[in-house]
Amino acid sequence: MTLSPQDIAPSRTALLVIDIQNDFGAPGFAMAHAGMALEPVEAAISCAETLITAARRAGVTPWFIRVVTRPETDPRALRRFMVRAGMADDIAICRAGTPGVDYYRISPEEGEPEVEKLLYSAFAGTDLAGRLRESGVETLMLCGLTTDCCVDATARDGFHRDFDIFIASDACAAFDPRTHENALAILSTHCATPVTTQEILTAWEVN
Repeated sequence: MTLSPQDIAPSRTALLVIDIQNDFGAPGFAMAHAGMALEPVEAAISCAETLITAARRAGVTPWFIRVVTRPETDPRALRRFMVRAGMADDIAICRAGTPGVDYYRISPEEGEPEVEKLLYSAFAGTDLAGRLRESGVETLMLCGLTTDCCVDATARDGFHRDFDIFIASDACAAFDPRTHENALAILSTHCATPVTTQEILTAWEVN
């Protein structure tokens, strides 16, 4: 598609920066310890950094989304799913009070909104939808980690809440390029429009 400036007009668009945190992307943290390939993640974060800077220049508010887990709020269904999948039921990732929960390579500036979530979707159990509507937002541009999990869940939930959904395809990543591409293909069939960072910069006129 050809991305029109009106499709992502700054006056009604928000940039959701999803789960760019140490445990998901930084060397020496959870995903690195699990043997996941971090090269796709690092490349996507570089594009996300460019997008965040461009959004600020264009007057688009970046919203910083983080998953923050605690033993007392770990979902029962997730614990049981992990057991069925042969994993330990102690989630122990992005735990509150640990360095793993901190942002990696990016951070909000003073006054920029943040959202703390319990699991995958930025909308589940949060006040994100109401806050976006109060800000006059109709369109969401998503970037972050991972394409097949939290980006996917947020895209679908945002679409169900009647937001127009775009995904910065090169500013998102999975730990496997094929998984990333498959997730984008499925989302583009049902609810979200993938676009590149360069296309976004051109539409926002911040090249």
